[in-house]
Amino acid sequence: MLVSDNKETPVAKILDYGKHQYQQKKRQRQNTSKPTMKEVKLRPNVGDSDYSVRIKRAVEWLDKGDSVKFQVRLRGREHQHRDRATELLEKVIEDLGSSGKVQSFDKRTLILQMVPA
Repeated sequence: MLVSDNKETPVAKILDYGKHQYQQKKRQRQNTSKPTMKEVKLRPNVGDSDYSVRIKRAVEWLDKGDSVKFQVRLRGREHQHRDRATELLEKVIEDLGSSGKVQSFDKRTLILQMVPA
């Protein structure tokens, strides 16, 4: 393996060719990224601008091949209005219908998982 290609004296390094091939394959496997699970946490009274930013980001992730998990977190009195949280998740499904499909939708835990379409 050539380390430095100086005009006067080239510097070379002696190495095990099998080990060199193994290292190249290992680097190649690391570069090909596996699809990952991205997570978006929402509150039931999220603002319109925050909601649109999170939907745009989710569309980018789904187009890239990653799956997206939406979670609505309730605190305190928000537990009395679980219907608003499920409506929010249904709105997410409607907005992301073109980019992804629903993998699982758990209304009890308010978690929605979407995979690329």
